[in-house]
Amino acid sequence: MTAEAAPAMPPLESWEPQRAEPPAPYPRPAFWLALRRGASNHCPVCGEGRVFQGYLKLVPECEACHTPLGKLRPDDAAPYFVILLAGHVLLPPVFWVEKHYMPPMWVHMALWLPLFTIACTLLLRPVKGAVVGLLCRLGFTGNEHMPNLFPDKS
Repeated sequence: MTAEAAPAMPPLESWEPQRAEPPAPYPRPAFWLALRRGASNHCPVCGEGRVFQGYLKLVPECEACHTPLGKLRPDDAAPYFVILLAGHVLLPPVFWVEKHYMPPMWVHMALWLPLFTIACTLLLRPVKGAVVGLLCRLGFTGNEHMPNLFPDKS
């Protein structure tokens, strides 16, 4: 028996995925800078555009750098931080007044409920802006199908 030589197989071509990350369309802001810009109703990325369209409604995108701020989802983070801040600032005086003067409950309600309402209303917008700045800093997009807008530079 003669051994027939197997036909020569062409070398397999290998496919390599594209590993280079696309350049970031928006620069990633520094942590404190992003929080400060957002809290002052300025775009966390460029510092020129506005964050809010109304009292709490986000603009669809920054008018200066076109960062899609409207896709970010600050959701319940801002009210959580506002309640935390207002409670830590206003509850010690509530307890102090109760301990030293022991006023009737209607005095507490007449004094503290409006103060809590005013404090929370005044804090909500800057805190929500700071949360938007934090989301920009962390690279969230609000769209799980979209890649990170602000990837870390390597």
